[in-house]
Amino acid sequence: MAKTGNKPVLLSGGNPQIAKGYGDGPVKEYIAAMPGWKQAVGRRIDEIVERAIPGVDKAIKWNSPFYGVERPVWFLSFHCFDRYIKVTFFDGASLDPVPPVTSKYPQVRYFHVHEGEEIDEAQFSDWVKQASQLPGERL
Repeated sequence: MAKTGNKPVLLSGGNPQIAKGYGDGPVKEYIAAMPGWKQAVGRRIDEIVERAIPGVDKAIKWNSPFYGVERPVWFLSFHCFDRYIKVTFFDGASLDPVPPVTSKYPQVRYFHVHEGEEIDEAQFSDWVKQASQLPGERL
């Protein structure tokens, strides 16, 4: 992990630069390095995914947490930007209801979390459960 002093380097948008790795440890390291309000949201996203999919596989790739049920296939990722956290559902167009933000890739859908917004945990958990049963993205 790139560090300045004892803290990870924050890339554009405040996204932590965390070395590629597999398992819970690198994801927890990423979340601990998320700046300000984003850290609590990242922790909450991680908790919801863990509760919805016991034993979920985790990784850090391209400075973002990834979640899957069978490596190297991933169904969800998230990334910090200046004003929001972007949650990516790789097969989001197949979810019901479809997450609200479109992508240039037809199957990908996003869910953005801005400062001060509450996550609808029931809806988010339902999306996670649905997404975990879809083919996902081989990365």
